[in-house]
Amino acid sequence: MATMTSIPLPSSSSSLHLNTYSSLPTLFPKHTCDHSPCCFRSSRLRLASKTVPRGLRIRNAATKPAKSPAEEDWKIKREYLLQKKVRSVDVKEALRLQKENNFVILDVRPEADFKEAHPPGAINVQIYRLIKEWTAWDIARRAAFAFFGIFSGTEENPEFIQSVESKLDKNAKIIVACSSGGTMKPSQNLPEGQQSRSLIAAYLLVLNGYANVFYLEGGLYKWFKEELPSVSEE
Repeated sequence: MATMTSIPLPSSSSSLHLNTYSSLPTLFPKHTCDHSPCCFRSSRLRLASKTVPRGLRIRNAATKPAKSPAEEDWKIKREYLLQKKVRSVDVKEALRLQKENNFVILDVRPEADFKEAHPPGAINVQIYRLIKEWTAWDIARRAAFAFFGIFSGTEENPEFIQSVESKLDKNAKIIVACSSGGTMKPSQNLPEGQQSRSLIAAYLLVLNGYANVFYLEGGLYKWFKEELPSVSEE
C-alpha cells in the first residue's frame, strides 16, 4: 500500500509570500535579489508602475492650493515693503497730508466698520470679506487669518486690487489704514515688526504698480483715540 508523504505548509503568510515570489526567477534573479523585504517592495512598485498608462501623471489629491500674494510669509512682504520705501505716517500728519497734499486715506476694514466711523473723505475697499464656503481648506484659512487679528469668518477679497484700480490711479498718494496699523519697526519682542491688514494691503498695492503708498501708524484706533474728525454712514 502506497504511503502518502505530507508536505509542510508555511507557518506564516510572510513565508507564503516568500515562496510565491521566489518561484519567479525573471523578477528576482539570484545575482540581484536576496529575498529581502526591500527587494519585494521595489519589485511591487515596478509592477504597479507598468499598469499606469503612458502620459498619465498621478497627482496628490491633498496638495494645497498655491499661496496668494496676501498669504506670503510676513518676512517676504516686509522685505519688499522696505525695498519699495513704504513708511508709516502718524495720524495727525495723515490728516494734514489729506487736507493739504491730496493724499487719500484707503480704509481696508470691513464695510460694516467703515460705515460705523471713518475719516472724512476716506475710501473703503475691504481687503477681507465674509467667507462664503465652509470646506476644510476654508476653515484652515479662517484660523490662519485669525492669527493676524482679522475678524472671524472672513477671507481675502479676490477683487481688492480691481476695486482699488476702479477708484484710484497708480499715481495716487495713498495712506492705507486698518484698525491696528501694524509696524515694520523691529523691537525686542517683535524683531520683524507686526503684520496687519494695512501692511498686507500696502504690499498688494506696491506689488501691482502703486508707487506712493504709506500706512497709518497706530491705525484708526489711534485716529479715533486722538479725537480726529470722523463721520458715520449709519
